[in-house]
Amino acid sequence: MNKSKQKNRKTPILRPAVRKDEQFDDKLGLERILFFSDAVFAIAITLLVLEIRLPTSSSVHSDASLAILLTEMWQHYMAYLISFLVIGTFWIAHHRKFRYIRRYDGKLIWLNLLFLLFTAFSPFPSSIISEYSGRTATIFYATAMLLASTSLTGLWWYASRHNRLIDPDMDENQRQRQFIAPLFTSGVFILSIGIAFINPNLAKLSWLLILFSTMVVNIGSKSAEI
Repeated sequence: MNKSKQKNRKTPILRPAVRKDEQFDDKLGLERILFFSDAVFAIAITLLVLEIRLPTSSSVHSDASLAILLTEMWQHYMAYLISFLVIGTFWIAHHRKFRYIRRYDGKLIWLNLLFLLFTAFSPFPSSIISEYSGRTATIFYATAMLLASTSLTGLWWYASRHNRLIDPDMDENQRQRQFIAPLFTSGVFILSIGIAFINPNLAKLSWLLILFSTMVVNIGSKSAEI
């Protein structure tokens, strides 16, 4: 009887254990991530100014005609200034977050690459709004920047969730502030998309609110250090 029960008993199926991403805490690995990221930021911000060029069809015969031509290019200057501030804000946010990241893994590297993908793409939508001031150009730019800020939010969410890759002793208010800042930036770009259907110029002006989030995080960081 016991033998028959043993024959009918099913053999347990051995399933391979789910392997988590291996984490590394070597300083060189984190520095390589930061060096590569800074290089992408530097190239993207440099490409912005390369988009400012005199029209090839223009003819300059005097100082007065050159002055008029340079004045008419105000939209190019505005696009450069806006994109410089946006990319600069992204760099500041990225720099602050990696001050608290102590370890890294494969997923963090890929999330960082995703963020850099959108960052490196930013000179193109910047060139669009330097040539066209309408609703489509404004929405296209805001969407591109929204993808960048959202990916940065996702990077921090992954790194900070359950203290996965950050310092476990990090102040809770500081942790939330680092999450809210890029989330606020995403909200600004979403808001600007809606405003663009009413007034594209007003939508562009709303992007200046991003500087507010940067100042809030900066003030909060200083107060946390005191």
